[in-house]
Amino acid sequence: MPSTEQPAERLSLRDRIVPAIRAFAESRQMVAIQWALPISFVGLFVGLVVFMSTQPEPTLLLRFSHSFTAAFGVMSMVLVVVLSYDLAKRREISPAFPTAIAFIAFVLSLPFEKSTSFATLMKTLGSSGLFLAIGIALVTDALLGVGRKRLGPIAGSALGAALIVGAAAALMLLHVSLTSGLNAAISPLGNLGDSLTALLILTLVETLLWTIGIHGPALLAPVVLPVYINLQLQNQEAFAHGLPLPHIVTVSMFLFVFPGGAGGTLPLVILLTRSKVKRIRTVALATLLPSLANVNEPLMFGLPLVLNPVLGVPFVVTPVVLAIVSWWAMNLGLVARTIYYVPSAIPIPFGAFVATNDWRSVVLMLLNIAIGAAIYAPFVAIYERNERKRANAAPSGA
Repeated sequence: MPSTEQPAERLSLRDRIVPAIRAFAESRQMVAIQWALPISFVGLFVGLVVFMSTQPEPTLLLRFSHSFTAAFGVMSMVLVVVLSYDLAKRREISPAFPTAIAFIAFVLSLPFEKSTSFATLMKTLGSSGLFLAIGIALVTDALLGVGRKRLGPIAGSALGAALIVGAAAALMLLHVSLTSGLNAAISPLGNLGDSLTALLILTLVETLLWTIGIHGPALLAPVVLPVYINLQLQNQEAFAHGLPLPHIVTVSMFLFVFPGGAGGTLPLVILLTRSKVKRIRTVALATLLPSLANVNEPLMFGLPLVLNPVLGVPFVVTPVVLAIVSWWAMNLGLVARTIYYVPSAIPIPFGAFVATNDWRSVVLMLLNIAIGAAIYAPFVAIYERNERKRANAAPSGA
């Protein structure tokens, strides 16, 4: 009897934890943030174009360096609008009023006292504005939702709006800066985050979540992205002033950890293109080009990798090994640290070179792909053998 109860207890624990994580990942707020963040990058692009066109620096690189931080401020303004709009739509209410209230509260929370122009205002806001935008959008949604539920649509919305705007106005009049508070909060997170330990924890969490079908990077983005973008911007500022780059772990560092996407699956795809199983080879060939742009969702669910007991092992192990190799390569100065934020969609290995401005980063990327292939290879052989057995058994079982 005891031996039969133990697996049931373990199954019960798993059945409680996995649905809870999945429910959080699929909650209205998290789905809205995951939807709004990519769209808000339009603001980053527009901000870069505008600020670079007004910079007096003689070279394009200097203009880019001096405009990047301010462009994130513009991205934050777009994010608060897009996120508030989507939250209201998911609540099935008219989005105009909640979006306007959130935007007004956001503007009242900007660090006007430290700014002499729109450009300096956006630069002061920087990447902390992403936290500010997400926080204000979520609080606005929550307060207006509670007000509407308790007092009805009109009175509840009016009271919620008064509380939100009133609080933001009061803080501004008292010279209490939410932006400064967020910068102070992000600073220790950045110091903690710029370590091999933090890199390994993030890598493990992201990949483990993916093994059960939860988009780890999207789930962690609201917390992780602003912190590591802030470290990226500090590297860029140091580079612009001819100073040593202070941080190893930045947003662009993950290009080396996840070649091909979560799990570092580009080496896996390359191996699978030589598979003797037609289905596996077809999936690999169809996902090869997306993998070069670090898009591996088709592979995750097409092969699949999610809940795959054989390939799940190297899926978790490979990024951990690549994180260690990449961190030490940069720590020892064998490869330059990342300077610029580069979207993961930039094809391999060009993204690595653009991020570091160092040809050795291309060598590191190729080395990581080779290491990943060595880790995946024995598991691919086992997986392919199992698939061949399954394919051979199918006709007889029909």
